[in-house]
Amino acid sequence: MDILDKVRSFREEENKLKWEGTFAEYLDVVKKRKEVAQTAHSRVYNMIKSSGLIERDGKRLYQFFGEEIFGLEDAIERLVEEYFHPAAKRLDVRKRILLLMGPVSGGKSTIVTLLKRGLESYSRTDEGAVYAIKGCPMHEDPLHLIPQHLRHDFYETYGIRIEGSLSPLNTMRLEKEYGGEIENVLVERIFFSEDKRVGIGTFTPSDPKSQDIADLTGSIDFSTIAEFGSESDPRAYRFDGELNKANRGMMEFQEMLKLDEKFLWHLLSLTQEGNFKAGRFALISADELIVAHTNETEYRTFISNKKNEALHSRIIVMPIPYNLKVSQEERIYEKMIKESDMAHVHIAPHALRVAAIFSVLTRLEDSKKQGLDVVKKMRLYDGENVEGFNQVDVEELKKEFPNEGMHGIDPRYVINRISSAIIRKEVPSINALDVLRALKDGLDQHASISQEDREKYMNYIAIARREFDEIAKKEVQKAFVYSYEESAITLMNNYLDNVEAYCNKNRLRDPLTGEEMNPDEKLMRSIEEQIGISENAKKAFREEILIRISAYARKGKRFDYRSHDRLREAIQKKLFADLKDVVKITTSSQTPDESQLKKINEVVARLIDEYGYNSTSANELLRYVGSLLNR
Repeated sequence: MDILDKVRSFREEENKLKWEGTFAEYLDVVKKRKEVAQTAHSRVYNMIKSSGLIERDGKRLYQFFGEEIFGLEDAIERLVEEYFHPAAKRLDVRKRILLLMGPVSGGKSTIVTLLKRGLESYSRTDEGAVYAIKGCPMHEDPLHLIPQHLRHDFYETYGIRIEGSLSPLNTMRLEKEYGGEIENVLVERIFFSEDKRVGIGTFTPSDPKSQDIADLTGSIDFSTIAEFGSESDPRAYRFDGELNKANRGMMEFQEMLKLDEKFLWHLLSLTQEGNFKAGRFALISADELIVAHTNETEYRTFISNKKNEALHSRIIVMPIPYNLKVSQEERIYEKMIKESDMAHVHIAPHALRVAAIFSVLTRLEDSKKQGLDVVKKMRLYDGENVEGFNQVDVEELKKEFPNEGMHGIDPRYVINRISSAIIRKEVPSINALDVLRALKDGLDQHASISQEDREKYMNYIAIARREFDEIAKKEVQKAFVYSYEESAITLMNNYLDNVEAYCNKNRLRDPLTGEEMNPDEKLMRSIEEQIGISENAKKAFREEILIRISAYARKGKRFDYRSHDRLREAIQKKLFADLKDVVKITTSSQTPDESQLKKINEVVARLIDEYGYNSTSANELLRYVGSLLNR
């Protein structure tokens, strides 16, 4: 199917969704599907929920944000559970402006964009269908046609509460066009669209001297005053402000706190009472979710101004910090690269990881916990096991600095520096060292970084480099191990046989001679020493391994060397230690002999086929590791 066929198919599907009928026919729709009469807040919450929810480790992960927002699970959960959910239940938080506060490039705008795009799609589903009085520029809720004195009876019959009054324009249309007969008023299904200004509005501050309040609330159409005879005739008014057009959906205020005060005053009654003043009319009802975003500095300035107290009490602030998980930060960079013109460039494995390590380190606070440095804290936050600490400590660490993640290096800076590295190198491949070099060079050009922070950041680049050195050595050593998995399994089985005999005070039988022999203490210690197990701690460690094996057996699971993180690390390090001299000689030889050359070619092939390198980055990695091992 070519693009024009797809356009035609989409148009046909859109036409099938269209609906038009009288108010009486609309009531039949409401009777069958109460959700068509839900509030704007309820619609947003149900839209988020409809994409799916995953419960993991006591956390709720909303899939609506899953492929776009990374590492902000706590902030998203708080946003949904503390704002959207109670607002959907008509609790008082729906009468508050939602203010997303966080550092630049932290995901605030992305969250708002997701909500807007999501509403556009959701309004095309049966669950998210929206109906409005036909011909109304504000897409007014048809239920506003029900007179106030009959709304209690309507609730008793339909179980739906009606809030808001019929707008001045539709009040006049009801009398003049329909003779007061609400059952004949035409109703149509509408589809939210930011481009067409249906149900989604966006307001951006500009010069306070030239920006007109009409941008928000609409304005008088002077060309029609002669026709209708008065400025107070609603037909002589353009209901085309952003607040008018965002009715039934959501309204985004970009950099809200930069707005002139006269624009903010309109939000007081809109949030608390659900209406606003426009022209020479009675208050106009509006049902819309108001979302704004700003940075921490502007927010602090705003709340320090006593004149803003009334509005401040009508704001719910949701902090949106930077992501603090290295693995999720990598995903942010991958997404940004995919969306750019750099997608064709080969980025060597771990190049984005070292950038992520640097970024996350700049955002972390130094913990007061004894024995926990910033690198260990970074690993804990990313779900890794750190000796002496567990995931309970993570929750305590988060409480230690509630505002952690509100400062540091932003993802855009990193992508800018990666772009610089690609352009400077002029080859279709960059590695971790290229990225670190570019990050380091860019610190001097970053205007907002103080000298003190610059020195700290240089130290973090050095830490990221050390982390990469370890990763690189392991990667090459793994590639040198022929049938790495088989070697690891063989070594582990040998170790476990000896551990079992040791713990049960048994003797082993030599598979070749059949001769009985004591457990091989030298072998067991050579593995355990790789991860710092002391002579005094060896018995407890071995017993822990046996307990883990029996637990797996009870559950019908197969235990292998990856089933115990510390055992896996010990096995890997033991294999690597045995290979170190081979790797060192092969990678550092200036004129390798035939057997060395063959080995290098095999390793390069394995790095390409199994680890994601290309020819250039694989050879660069080998040369770098050779230089590391020769130091």
